[in-house]
Amino acid sequence: VEPRDEVLIKPQISGIVSDVYKEAGQMVRKGEVIATVKVVPEMGQLSSAESRVSVAEISLDQTRREFDRTEALHKKGVVSDEEYEQGRTALRKAQEELQNAKENMEIVKNGITSRYKELSNTQIRSTIDGMILDVPIKVGNSVIQANTFNDGTTVADMSNMLFRGNVDETDVGKLHETMPVKLTIGALQNVELDALLEYVSPKATEDNGVIMFEVKAAVKIPENVFVRAGYSANASIVIQSREGVLTLPESTVEFEGDKTYVHMLTSAEGAEEQTFDKHEVKIGLSDGINIEL
Repeated sequence: VEPRDEVLIKPQISGIVSDVYKEAGQMVRKGEVIATVKVVPEMGQLSSAESRVSVAEISLDQTRREFDRTEALHKKGVVSDEEYEQGRTALRKAQEELQNAKENMEIVKNGITSRYKELSNTQIRSTIDGMILDVPIKVGNSVIQANTFNDGTTVADMSNMLFRGNVDETDVGKLHETMPVKLTIGALQNVELDALLEYVSPKATEDNGVIMFEVKAAVKIPENVFVRAGYSANASIVIQSREGVLTLPESTVEFEGDKTYVHMLTSAEGAEEQTFDKHEVKIGLSDGINIEL
């Protein structure tokens, strides 16, 4: 039995884990912060970012002086309006370049700019509502940007559970979607859960020489029952049923070709030797132990 929706939350930036706010078993909402990462700047990038800031400051100072001269001449009517507007545009561009250079240096040093704190990559946030199943990181751990090799915090919706099992090829032909399923879980004594079959695999897999087909069923979990992810369970599916019919132990029925027989006692009670008559009968459903007569 496993959650239908289970995701791994991974950091979007490399660094050192500075804080962990959640632990396994706690509920979390979409967008809620699970942990924060402190960026360890790369010295080459940091030096380049600081140099860019210095160059932008020098450029801004020069552009501001040029604009001040142009503005003074414009007031005296020596400089045209067009040249004045060009000077003001150049000043604005230099100011914007300095702002961008400072923000770039903040990103290199801290992983985020003060202008976009709410979009910080240094905050590891949950992408779904659910329960935290596993937190593999601790404060002080080094983490790298999200990839297929590093572990992530597991978050799952525990209210939407799925049973996943295998059926032998001799029985799979009797199954179809929407059939009711009864689940028994070894870890939960005297608890039987209802489920609904929703998937029968069209392709078989081989398990120790036995051909098996995967099946999935949506589990209905009562409010007073907590099912943990990974519980082992057995599923029972009623394919056919009969009520109020005569049954015999299947071992007492004799099979000869296409016909079936039973032996009925004909000798009197207390006789030294028992005698039987052989009668042909028609059989019905069998559960492997008892058979319908």
